[in-house]
Amino acid sequence: MSKPLVALIGRPNVGKSTLFNRLAEQRLAVVDDAPGTTRDRIMAEIEWNGMLFDLVDTGGIETYQETTNNPTSSSNFIKEIKSQYETAISEADTIILMTDVTTGITSSDIYVANLLIQNKNAFKDKTILLAVNKCDNQNRTMNSNEFYQLGITNLHPIAALHGLGIGDLLDDITMHLPQKKANDSNSTTSIAIVGRPNVGKSSLLNRLLGQDRVIVSSVSGTTRDAIDTKLTYHKSTITLIDTAGIRRRGKITPGVEKYSVIRTLKAIDRAEIVLLIIDASEPFTSQDAHIAGMTLNRLRSVIVIVNKWDKITKDTYTMQAYTNLIRSKLQFLEYVPILFLSALTGEKVNQVLPLSLQVQTDRQLRIPTSQLNRLISSAVRQHAPPSKNGKRLRIFYATQVTTAPPTILLHINDKTLVHFSYTRYIENKIREQFAFSGTPIRITYRERNE
Repeated sequence: MSKPLVALIGRPNVGKSTLFNRLAEQRLAVVDDAPGTTRDRIMAEIEWNGMLFDLVDTGGIETYQETTNNPTSSSNFIKEIKSQYETAISEADTIILMTDVTTGITSSDIYVANLLIQNKNAFKDKTILLAVNKCDNQNRTMNSNEFYQLGITNLHPIAALHGLGIGDLLDDITMHLPQKKANDSNSTTSIAIVGRPNVGKSSLLNRLLGQDRVIVSSVSGTTRDAIDTKLTYHKSTITLIDTAGIRRRGKITPGVEKYSVIRTLKAIDRAEIVLLIIDASEPFTSQDAHIAGMTLNRLRSVIVIVNKWDKITKDTYTMQAYTNLIRSKLQFLEYVPILFLSALTGEKVNQVLPLSLQVQTDRQLRIPTSQLNRLISSAVRQHAPPSKNGKRLRIFYATQVTTAPPTILLHINDKTLVHFSYTRYIENKIREQFAFSGTPIRITYRERNE
């Protein structure tokens, strides 16, 4: 399941990025005194008191009245504010409104606080925290009490730059995080449809459903929300998750669209299988590979869908040539199936769900321990493990500890002798007997005394 989401919101230059870097324990967000420096949404995994959550840094917010002298502002800016924060309210489990004690309460602070309070009834299970930044001395800490006027009672005076009050803030965050729910992956197969904007994700969803459940438009970025739709296919319950397209970071525009990227990542986290949609009528892009990499990092099973195949002038060799191209661009996903189709005409769309269920079956496959050890022993005899300084890697025993994705634990003599190339060799030998189509195999090691 996806981790709880904590969103940092507030007007520009109150220290959100500084707090983000402090909590992430690394300089991930760009920090600058100029308002509006943070233009992309940045996410980091945070651990505190044994609990994990995703933290999202956001761009600063100003009311229209405060931005009239800003050339980047517009008369529609306040609408963007409302949409952006409504998205944060709907997606985040905990929201941290950050303010600046040195400037006092501003109209932007009041506006955002009112947005949160007005929507409080819509998210009873969510928590709103108020972080008053730059409280680096006793007087400023005392002055932070005036921020209670905003109507948010969970107030924390902090100094993000110096690390003051951060522990108490983290304690409050983790205390209110939602408890993990039971995984219902046994009852339903969750499939996320991802890809760049305008590659045909919604069109494919509509074809799979047999009806126009999602608005399809030729304008890039029409779908901004991750939309779940359930269906029954051959007695199997399937949840289809349509998502907004992911643009390259530099092309992500300010406003609600940036949160759509976060929603797409969360959709991938919620899914077991990812349909990566590629537009056959356009050149393969680095962003296609980037999205594929995100699915791998999250250990999701993948099917590459080459859409708009009807737009391609083809001969006998066209499909093989395109397959070779994808394999060369996605060498880290050499095990994933590739399906060529047209969501517009319906060509081969009927193969998507059967293939997805087959991938799901492979994802849940468990190799009997005896059979796995015979396989590993045979692999070792064919190709001896690496050695270093006269000491050779020895594999004593193998077991599959989990499924979804399949995770293989190898009991060995010395982890320093493990080389990634031999790990890849072992994985390939496993795949020779067990396809695990579309599914990553995780191989881990544990030392034991000889």
